[in-house]
Amino acid sequence: MFELALTSFPVIIRYYQLKWRGEAMTVWNMRTAVVLWAILAFLLFMVIFYFHPKSYTGVLPFPTISVVAQTSGPVTELAVHNGERVSAGDLLFRIEDSAQKAALKEAEARFDEIAAAEAKAVDTLKVAEASVVEARASLDQLNIDLENARTLAARDVGTQDTVRKLEASVAVAEAQLEAALAQADLAQVDLSQALPAQRRSAEAAMESAKVALTQTEVHAFTSGVITQLAMSVGSPASKLIVSPAMVIIPDRPDDIPIRVIAGFSQVARATLYEGMPAEIACDSNIGLSFRDAVLPAKISSIQPAVAAGQVVPGGKLLELNNLTSRGSLLVYFEFEHPRHHSIMLNGSGCIVQAYTNNLPGFFGHVIAATGVIKAVGLRLKVWGALISGIGLAGGGGH
Repeated sequence: MFELALTSFPVIIRYYQLKWRGEAMTVWNMRTAVVLWAILAFLLFMVIFYFHPKSYTGVLPFPTISVVAQTSGPVTELAVHNGERVSAGDLLFRIEDSAQKAALKEAEARFDEIAAAEAKAVDTLKVAEASVVEARASLDQLNIDLENARTLAARDVGTQDTVRKLEASVAVAEAQLEAALAQADLAQVDLSQALPAQRRSAEAAMESAKVALTQTEVHAFTSGVITQLAMSVGSPASKLIVSPAMVIIPDRPDDIPIRVIAGFSQVARATLYEGMPAEIACDSNIGLSFRDAVLPAKISSIQPAVAAGQVVPGGKLLELNNLTSRGSLLVYFEFEHPRHHSIMLNGSGCIVQAYTNNLPGFFGHVIAATGVIKAVGLRLKVWGALISGIGLAGGGGH
């Protein structure tokens, strides 16, 4: 409408020219003016729609966190309700934990067994060391007796039978000493290696039992609002991500700016650029006062690929005839004023209007000035959505 009015001046000039001459206005004498008007209108339409692309697919995306259990069992306590706000660490629900508590008691009892085994090993080591001392003393005494017997036998005072008996006794005493030493070494190995290894194994088993017990309590990992809570006490806890117990809509991080995403026609790739000014109008912000209905923004980034062309591994070869949709350019927008972050509703549907202002020279300024027409059209669209009550309906990108 505005484009037609702006380009109609050749027709208006020709009309007043014919009126001044006193001639009647006919199709024949208006043909040149109409052709000029059509050419100017076409050029203006092309400039406006090419250099100032619009998208009806704008949306404020937001993440959701699916809450699932890490262990199975019936729910024994439900600590939250739909719509309730939770903080990180808050209890969400508990699962029946008798088996986990029994496993923890068993792991604790294993520590008592190891402590008793350690005390027994200490006593065994003491007994073994005492046996070593006794065997060594007995062997020393037998060696002295054997030496005396040999001396007496050499002087023909003693007998060879006595020497042989003492030699046999010495051999037995040496074997007994070796056995006592082996027993002491075995007790030492139990104290230094076997029992510490058993203690570490018991500690690992206890930690595992404690972890299993903590998994019966499901806590929130982030602050947010509970929604889609369909479970109740007695319901089986699901461990499947496709069947969550509830969903948390997390709070927006203060240090991350809000970004609206929109899809543009691939034809607009040559026009869109990072830092490009834009305006965003969302359904959830339309009000009777028209305050904060159209928000200034800029392009923060453009996805370097079109999602429709991605190839994923599968059992079938890619058939391009199935890709009838060309896909769109995914563009991210950030608001110019941080105060607008607080008024945005997650998931809002928006119209995004971008404006080219980076072209040099006189014609660059002219092209930038034509963006006023698109800006006025956007505001009329918002007013129309307010009056009709149907929202910013539309589809596709221009």
